[in-house]
Amino acid sequence: MKRIFNCKSIYIISALFVFSLAVTFIDAFVHPPYFSKIPIKILFFLVLPLLYFVRNKEAFSDFKALFRFRKKGLGLSILLGVGIYAVIVGGFFLTRNVFDYSGVTKNLTSGMGITKDNYLYVAVYISFMNSFLEEFFFRGFGFITMKKYTNRVFAYIFSPILFAFYHVGMTANMFEPVLLALVMTGLVAGGLIFNFLNEKNENIYSSWFTHMFANFAMHTVGFVLFSMV
Repeated sequence: MKRIFNCKSIYIISALFVFSLAVTFIDAFVHPPYFSKIPIKILFFLVLPLLYFVRNKEAFSDFKALFRFRKKGLGLSILLGVGIYAVIVGGFFLTRNVFDYSGVTKNLTSGMGITKDNYLYVAVYISFMNSFLEEFFFRGFGFITMKKYTNRVFAYIFSPILFAFYHVGMTANMFEPVLLALVMTGLVAGGLIFNFLNEKNENIYSSWFTHMFANFAMHTVGFVLFSMV
């Protein structure tokens, strides 16, 4: 079995942990307006990880492979995305009288400056650009690249847990404890599914398309909570 810890794997694991922790800390304690946070996420989830590929010539081919488009598997990704959309939106309507979702909009407005007036722009950005940043960081850098220097099992587990942990800072005040636990469990499960999809093609497009549909679902819920539909 391939050793988990070596110079390259320690660098990648440390970078993943530190960069995601930085964004989580900013979400939890600094509470910048959402649009002010965009360059911060671009820095930690795109620019800084890119330095690894730039500084390591042999790894640059791995970087290019992350964006090598293949049609194979995209149909499954889209079909799975539609299913995830139905589960999230359906779950919301089934539980809206069980759980209190009012904290979502309150936290979005007070903590991030997201209101009914700018929510559409935020939804478009998160659905397309933010999902790309997260897929490049957590699946491209954090799974496909990392598993080449650690081992498959470790990469499969580490990436989804880190993906869920990163969301704690922005969601902790939105949901009741039971609902928050369900959200975190769903994020770990989603991360495992995304890893599986990307492993088939060794690029990030498969998970990116599915991730978009998950975001479409969350923003459909957001439109309902903001009384926009």
